Parts: sequence; structure tokens; C-alpha cells
Amino acid sequence: MHTITINVKNKETYEKINWFLRKLKDEVEIVSEEDFNDLILLAKTRGEETVPFEEFIKNEDKY
Repeated sequence: MHTITINVKNKETYEKINWFLRKLKDEVEIVSEEDFNDLILLAKTRGEETVPFEEFIKNEDKY
């Protein structure tokens, strides 16, 4: 998947771009900037060590 970020200053232009992208809804996923930033942060955690939930509960003060 490829990502493009667009900052649009004019509301009318934004509406036109949004209308066009919604026509491509089967091929394009529209994600808010906040959601996109969350996905980036989540992807960075994939290499981190995980702890089983039961162990976390037993040692919750440690984490």
C-alpha cells in the first residue's frame, strides 16, 4: 500500500478531493492524520517484547 498525505487550505478544494477519493472507495482507504500517526506508532511497536496477559496481571506494578 502506498501513502499520500495532502494538506488542503481551501475548503472547496478539500470537498472536491474528498468527493473524488470517495468514488475510489474500493481502491482507496481514507485515513485521518491522527489515525495515520497512530498506525505509525503501532508499527514501531511490532519488534517490542510482548508479555502474556496473565503474567502482566501478576506483575502489573513491574510494568
